[in-house]
Amino acid sequence: MEPDKHLLLVEDDAPFARALQRSFERRGYKVALCPRAESLDALLAQTDPTCAVVDLKLSGASGLECVRRLHAHDPAMRIVVLTGYASIATAVEAIKLGACHYLAKPSTTDDIEAAFGRLDGDAGVALGVRPSSLKTLEWEHIHETLLDADFNVSEAARRLGMHRRTLARKLAKRQVT
Repeated sequence: MEPDKHLLLVEDDAPFARALQRSFERRGYKVALCPRAESLDALLAQTDPTCAVVDLKLSGASGLECVRRLHAHDPAMRIVVLTGYASIATAVEAIKLGACHYLAKPSTTDDIEAAFGRLDGDAGVALGVRPSSLKTLEWEHIHETLLDADFNVSEAARRLGMHRRTLARKLAKRQVT
């Protein structure tokens, strides 16, 4: 195994983490899983990763704090932040804290591995924006609020300023993951 193929995966979504782990292991990586930000320091004492994939929104913690700690542990580590809640503010902060790239979900193992390999920025990247539909923005906001409310529909409806039954009808139309 090549010495530069030690990956640390900081992800609290167990099924997604296992899928990424298997995919990277098939590519020759030695993968260590870290399901919680609190266990990061103990894991770093046991292993010496050369690259890391960090979920931005961990249960009860911010992936940005993990990026900061990983960069402090090894400034040469290639860190990719992976998130379903992409924003310009968090992308800028992730890069400032030591991440080499910031990818929005869904991203494939190919995308992540390519991000590890890119050392420089791409000045030729298209400047056009892919506008999100109003429906997509609404669903993302509902989903984020549900997560913050620990999937309590009544509490999420209160925070969203809508009737509980209205939120329940919206949820019945799309599956919450």
